Amino acid sequence: MSEPLEDDVVSPLPVLAEREVEASLRPRLLSEFVGQPKVREQLQLVLESAMRRNRPPDHVLLSGPPGLGKTSLALIMGTELGAPVRVTSGPAIERAGDLAALLTSLQEGEVLFIDEIHRIARPAEELLYMAMEDYRVDVVVGKGPGATAIPLDLAPFTLVGATTRAALLTGPLRDRFGFTAHMDFYEPFELEAVLYRSAALLGVPLEEDGAVEIAGRSRGTPRIANRLLRRVRDYSEVRADGRIDAEIARAALAVYDVDQLGLDRLDRAVLDALVRRFNGGPVGVGTIAVAVGEEVETVEEVAEPFLVRAGLLARTPRGRVATPAAWQHLGVSRPAQGPTLFDA
Repeated sequence: MSEPLEDDVVSPLPVLAEREVEASLRPRLLSEFVGQPKVREQLQLVLESAMRRNRPPDHVLLSGPPGLGKTSLALIMGTELGAPVRVTSGPAIERAGDLAALLTSLQEGEVLFIDEIHRIARPAEELLYMAMEDYRVDVVVGKGPGATAIPLDLAPFTLVGATTRAALLTGPLRDRFGFTAHMDFYEPFELEAVLYRSAALLGVPLEEDGAVEIAGRSRGTPRIANRLLRRVRDYSEVRADGRIDAEIARAALAVYDVDQLGLDRLDRAVLDALVRRFNGGPVGVGTIAVAVGEEVETVEEVAEPFLVRAGLLARTPRGRVATPAAWQHLGVSRPAQGPTLFDA
């Protein structure tokens, strides 16, 4: 059996290099972070003040929709402070003992990042109260009348919590954060800056009109913008000359079912069912979910937030209602009907 020729062997190094480059799209310093100017200014003050006092900064809570950079800011805090960052998530902390083991292993000045902190188990959350305020935890050994609480001192640390559902945080936990920041959706010009930076890191020639086209379909979210950029890059490398302009971006995003407003297959399916099958509503979300073949939670948490924000769908006490903009976007004429709350 003949051995493979050297030219036939595919090296894994380019694949690894590509993954490293795509991982580098995440900014490392506050000066590299695009958008959220108010949050950046406030966080910069918190960090600089703490470093001048040679003390860990106050605990930080970052809230906002997914994909806006909460994890990036937590990692940036570690870089700016010159401290390691320990990353975990709320659902992963099921028992108080899990959290106690994590807290007692932290070094002085270390940053603990808990993503989706609103989903942390209640016993673990109650243990976190004392850890955040007094840098101490009480570990209970034994059961019943013979149980003993052993106090353990913790090294001073900084907790960074991220949540997409700030309303689900309990008051005692929310009040123990020294700095709370809410992150908003990005403007198109901010997303264009994100795309230029990412394209430079990926080595992709990005024209101005191409950046405008992709940014306009990114739903105000940097994570989506970077994802669409990579998919347009794939299209351009295979079916064009590698450059990205408006024409290439439109053709690529048509292949991936992303329309000019940024709606994907599920979004359009929800709108289409609401408009064509149920005459614009009002109709219950459960009925819509059955019509599009998805779970109710998927429709409520994945499709509806952007449709409502884009002014295409309204939630009313009687059910979901398609707005005139939804009919116009689908190119469907509204049937004659009496006055509605949108006519004004």
